[in-house]
Amino acid sequence: MDNILGNVQEFVVPIIVLACLVIGYVIKHTPYLDKVANSYIPLIVTVTGAILGVATSGLTIEAVIYGAVSGLASTGLHQAFTRVLGLDKEGE
Repeated sequence: MDNILGNVQEFVVPIIVLACLVIGYVIKHTPYLDKVANSYIPLIVTVTGAILGVATSGLTIEAVIYGAVSGLASTGLHQAFTRVLGLDKEGE
């Protein structure tokens, strides 16, 4: 298990995770953006993460992959915190 987590940490860029976490939170909690379904938020933060990866590291396949993985990690991080803290509500 430690080996798997070590490999995942290699691909995650913390600043991109934080940026995507904020973007996902804003999308979820802005009344104007209610039309954006919760199921689209992982896609949005994955694409945003890939774009941020390219912006920070240049246009390479690795930058796109690291950014996309970091964007997805932000979704998992949000879910983990809401479940651990008991903040998940019906319909969110």
